[in-house]
Amino acid sequence: MCRLLGYATAGANLSLNDILGIPTVEEFRELSRIHNDGWGCASLYDPPETPGTMDGGAPSPETGTKLYKSTVAAKHDPLFHELVREGARGALYHLRLASSGIPLILENQQPFFSNGLSFIHNGDISDSHGRNIVDNKQYPVNRSTFLGTGGRSDSAIFFSIILEYIASGYELDEAVAQTVRQLRQTYPKSSYNCMIQSQDTFIALNAAGRERTSSRIIEIYEEYGVGEKALDYRVMRYRPLTDDQNNAAGIVVASSGFDQFEADGWKELGNDQMIVASNRTGQWRIRGI
Repeated sequence: MCRLLGYATAGANLSLNDILGIPTVEEFRELSRIHNDGWGCASLYDPPETPGTMDGGAPSPETGTKLYKSTVAAKHDPLFHELVREGARGALYHLRLASSGIPLILENQQPFFSNGLSFIHNGDISDSHGRNIVDNKQYPVNRSTFLGTGGRSDSAIFFSIILEYIASGYELDEAVAQTVRQLRQTYPKSSYNCMIQSQDTFIALNAAGRERTSSRIIEIYEEYGVGEKALDYRVMRYRPLTDDQNNAAGIVVASSGFDQFEADGWKELGNDQMIVASNRTGQWRIRGI
């Protein structure tokens, strides 16, 4: 039960402030008043100097991934302002509201990172009786891959299954699609809204088993006096990015919760649709699962 935000550029290092503007970034941060179980971000960046062999290490052809996670809500973390000012050609941001019974420990903070991939998820993968997948010892999960995510939650299981499909030879977008199809056989009503990025690709998926907001989410938002903001809780929207010459330059995608007006270029991503974007060229497309 989290808020997601991610973007991919045409290879340019742009900060979240550059992408959304400082007032909108502050509005996104304010969501952590409700989604207050910690936050994190993962950004792709070019190292200030190329790694070499002077100290015995081998040079890397890849850019780096900067990963930050905290159990402190973004609203109260002084590092938030520093990180949203840093340029990146792609980044993921996650504000956490933990699933029922999932421990509030650093290991369960997102983004998760494994095999060069960063992953964030909004959902509670549970059956009709509220039993979370982490308690289903019969569900087929590769234990080694699961532990390799660093997490201990339902979202970490989701990520580990994606990693298994990639290891079997699937492209990133199809690995995500295959994972959702598999999980839905046992957990058809769960939410699989997620974002994942590699060194080349950014994916944002809207795959909600229930498009109506659960009563529990509405109750939580009403406790903070903003119950109306929960009505489109499972909606994800996207906005194409352009450069100074109005050329296509990437895309930003976000969960609902802050102002995303159609007049400003925001469009709703349909259910069971994913955006597949290059964080090197900024080109993107929409496909179904």
